[in-house]
Amino acid sequence: MKLTKKEILIGVAFLAIYVVWGSTYLFNKIAVTQLSPFYLASIRFFVAGVLMFVLAFILKQPLKISRKQLINSIIASFFFLIYGNGVFVWALKYVDSGFGALIASTQPLFVLLLLRLIDRKPFQKKSIIGVILGISGMYLLISQKELITSEDMLLGIFMMLSCVLSWSYGSVFVAKADLPKSFMVTTGYQMLVSGFVLLGMSLSFHETWLPITDWSREVIFSILFLIVFGGIVAFTAFNFLLKNVSPEKVSTSAYVNPVIALFLGWMFLNEKLSTQSIIASLVLLTGVYFITSRKRK
Repeated sequence: MKLTKKEILIGVAFLAIYVVWGSTYLFNKIAVTQLSPFYLASIRFFVAGVLMFVLAFILKQPLKISRKQLINSIIASFFFLIYGNGVFVWALKYVDSGFGALIASTQPLFVLLLLRLIDRKPFQKKSIIGVILGISGMYLLISQKELITSEDMLLGIFMMLSCVLSWSYGSVFVAKADLPKSFMVTTGYQMLVSGFVLLGMSLSFHETWLPITDWSREVIFSILFLIVFGGIVAFTAFNFLLKNVSPEKVSTSAYVNPVIALFLGWMFLNEKLSTQSIIASLVLLTGVYFITSRKRK
């Protein structure tokens, strides 16, 4: 059966949010070891936002935005990037990259519950099975006592869960919000807003601003990856998917990301990867299958 152009774009977009975002945990962890978290996030999103507008201008995308669309962009930027991502990066100072990714795997559960509360959307059997498998996989991962090493890590875990709730509500909000038709322009506005706000947060918390001349090669490469792929490519794909498939299916990236993050953390950062972690990852992927194979009503 021949795939339509839209179906191909949806497949590529899912690949981006699955693989690229799974890799961003590693690169954020590398960057935050040398750079202050809000300083890092503000640079990443501001530069990505400027580049996104440049690309949109070159491709002759309409940059005009209505007052309502601007307000919605600011709201989405808060839930996704300012709190959802900015605070999450801060928490990575205390939590392993793979562990942080698996905490994010609770997102589909939050999305389903929010849809139930806001839209009175009924649960489907496959969705319930998928979430149960996802939570079971997460429990297998966090039940390993050797992973919890300090009280700071417990604080990091709590803050990450609040970030996941923020990101989940943002997914539900954007699916219905009036935003610019161009996904590049939508992404650009959200990133510029978050870049300015996170810059203000960095100043408010008196973070140390390390000049670029003192950045290591690993940090420079990480920043470039986060800007180009983690920001421009993956976040544009994410906004595209929210307008073309159900929020629950988009949120399944939170199941695949931990698997990728765990293996990358193990390979490059010497983070622990036990047999139990591998089994848990397989359970998570099975959960993805059940949620993505559900029928959309």
